[in-house]
Amino acid sequence: MRLVTYTLGSSGARLGALVNGLVVDVEHLGASSGVTWPGDMLSFIDNSVTLLPALKRALADANGRFPAGSAVAVEDVKLLAPIPRPRKNIFGIGLNYRAHVAESARSLDTDKDLPKQPVVFSKPPTSVIGPGAAIQHNAKMTQQLDWEVELAVIIGKTATRIAADKAMDHVFGYSVMIDISARDNRRAGQWIFSKGMDTYAPFGPCIVTADEIANPHDLRLWLTKNGIMKQDSNTKYMIFDIPVLIADISSGMTLEPGDIIATGTPEGVGAGMSPQEWLWPGDVVEAGVDGVGVIRHPVVAI
Repeated sequence: MRLVTYTLGSSGARLGALVNGLVVDVEHLGASSGVTWPGDMLSFIDNSVTLLPALKRALADANGRFPAGSAVAVEDVKLLAPIPRPRKNIFGIGLNYRAHVAESARSLDTDKDLPKQPVVFSKPPTSVIGPGAAIQHNAKMTQQLDWEVELAVIIGKTATRIAADKAMDHVFGYSVMIDISARDNRRAGQWIFSKGMDTYAPFGPCIVTADEIANPHDLRLWLTKNGIMKQDSNTKYMIFDIPVLIADISSGMTLEPGDIIATGTPEGVGAGMSPQEWLWPGDVVEAGVDGVGVIRHPVVAI
């Protein structure tokens, strides 16, 4: 199932399911059957153990014939970030692809050796933007704005000190994220300011539920700048896979429904190129993960 957060006209944010080019409003669909379903993504994830199978049954029973007013063409809505405002910081994972470790060591003065534990940083909720929204370039803050395509993992069940072999039971689904970074704003090895500024977490276009992705560790992920391919790799090259990341983070910090883990980026970032490349106003970045989706964002001056 593909779940989105959207607006239609002057309406506020709504929860929808993508079905054959239509956005089916989850709350309206439930009301047509006399049941109360939430109208926002976080509330749905909170109760997904019971709500997800119920929604699947309702969509299957409808067989494309949805109650009046409950479905609209996806072209007629505005998609927001699937979780427009996460409850807490996004868990970012640095240096999680072997080739990216090598390029970072050459250009960003990071360790050339593979990390022995996941490198965890964070991006605040205010960094999130939805599909098509502008990435801000503030020339007073940065002259080294960079890109990183990542597979995002959304947690569905609370995880505290979870063993790796049980970790996938806690995954609700997957999405696409671009980890935008101001490389010249790293501070004594601390990355949150570099990576956490407003608009630095493009996210979407949907959440694909975990049952739809047979193997999240064999997905092509890619990124283009102005139509030119910059990153093109596969999640199978992660150093620390999703179960290990969940086990590691939950060993000391409880993961809760709706939490997001951005699982790291492969090689091909601007800092690693020779000569180095950066994002500037007027550029357009497009990124995707096969089986999950594609997001496209302009870069604008502020």
